[in-house]
Amino acid sequence: MSRVAVVGAGTLGNGIAHVFAQAGWDTALVDVSREALDRAVKTIGANLDRQVKKGGVTAAQKDETLGRIKTSTNLPNLQNLEIAVEAATENPDVKYKIFRELDAAAPAAAILASNTSSIPITNIAAQTKRAPQVIGMHFMNPVPVMQLVEVIRGQETSDETVKEVVKVAEVLGKTPVVVNDSPGFVSNRVLMPMINEAMFCVMEGVATPDAVDTVMKLGMNHPVGPLALADLIGLDTCLATMEVLHHDLGDDKYRPCPLLRKMVAAGRLGKKSGRGFYDYRG
Repeated sequence: MSRVAVVGAGTLGNGIAHVFAQAGWDTALVDVSREALDRAVKTIGANLDRQVKKGGVTAAQKDETLGRIKTSTNLPNLQNLEIAVEAATENPDVKYKIFRELDAAAPAAAILASNTSSIPITNIAAQTKRAPQVIGMHFMNPVPVMQLVEVIRGQETSDETVKEVVKVAEVLGKTPVVVNDSPGFVSNRVLMPMINEAMFCVMEGVATPDAVDTVMKLGMNHPVGPLALADLIGLDTCLATMEVLHHDLGDDKYRPCPLLRKMVAAGRLGKKSGRGFYDYRG
């Protein structure tokens, strides 16, 4: 049986663990918080229940999927590990520490992947002694539903690692797209400035959040408006991503909107905190 470790049990981490376990992988889900791990398993169970109701999986397959997930508050024995996927908070220091620990604990042949949405893979790989085996695997939220996996090749990532990760993404039922390392890659370099500009429209009184989102949905055929999407992603994650783009690309067009900073400072992080541009407390 193939073996994966997913480090970070937040929204994306639990989704990544879900799709690996559902595809038959022995899955270790690791987080420093036992509460986060318990919440993650509960979320995976609820998402599987929805799949059962829709006829996507059977009740037996749901039980098998949950049975493949083992949780831990520290890195478990990583023998026979084929790949580790880090999905921790979008903070370079946190990610660097995790990669140093994974590099020391994982078998020499294991691939180390990051689900970062903006931090350069080359910088992450430099924390390890296996840069050719370090790669980006950027899943989209919600992971069980979204088709794309952005596969990011760092400066030192080998062709063999890229080939293996593309194959893994396909086994998970995803569509991998290979891109080169650059802050924000393609997805967030294009998406986040649009979301940021939508926030400027609200801050400057051009339109209400609902009006901005309706224009983008009905006029541009977006399935969800940029501000509702920001709430789903998490405004703290949006801010962290914009800060990386602004710092690493050095262009003021990536300056985070002051309203975004204010909302994050106030704890209005979007759906996960109950309030963002919209109210989810009802």
